[in-house]
Amino acid sequence: MTTATATRVRILRAAERLLGRDPDCALAEVAAAAGVARRTVYGHFGGRDGLVRGLVEEAAEAVRHALSGPGAPVPGDDPATALARFVRTLWPVGDRYGTLIALARRRGLDPDPVHAVLGPARDTVAAIVARGQRTGTFHTAVPAGVLGAALEAHLLTLLTCARTGTWEDDGRGAAVAALVVAGVEAGRAERFVGRGAEEGVEPCGGGDGADLTGGGGMRGVGR
Repeated sequence: MTTATATRVRILRAAERLLGRDPDCALAEVAAAAGVARRTVYGHFGGRDGLVRGLVEEAAEAVRHALSGPGAPVPGDDPATALARFVRTLWPVGDRYGTLIALARRRGLDPDPVHAVLGPARDTVAAIVARGQRTGTFHTAVPAGVLGAALEAHLLTLLTCARTGTWEDDGRGAAVAALVVAGVEAGRAERFVGRGAEEGVEPCGGGDGADLTGGGGMRGVGR
């Protein structure tokens, strides 16, 4: 890695940390956190808009790489397995994912490049949730789109807690929490994710119709 490339990466990492906490923080703060002069940030990115574009491009690549990697959900997964795989796959790149969402919400980024990053992840969750509700794996107290949005907000909160040191997790706790939010009984979710951590994530039931809730399915939350 050249010195220029290393400097660019260092600036992006600093921006990721600071803009994730405060999307309005000054470029001077980013420069100080990266250990460079403000003019160096301008030299690499031309200003705030260029820096944000750099974060968007890097986040897009990180999410694409994660969702196409060996631990990502695959077509044969049952819904609970797929959701656990999704959470654990995105956890290592969660800071980039979370920073982008924070910027999108606070600074009104152009929706097209943001959707290019968030779209594949959101589409994956939407498909998993819809199938989970259809098969009785996940609760149906709210529509699939609402449950998907709730899962995203829940994951972002956990990522923030991990980033600020409030909580430490390697993705397993987050996966258990996501399954519980979706409607899987807590003890069963913990056993499933714990087993997956030792053996590699595996289905906790037979297929689309597998009962993963510890009972006869979960068509509501009256349990």
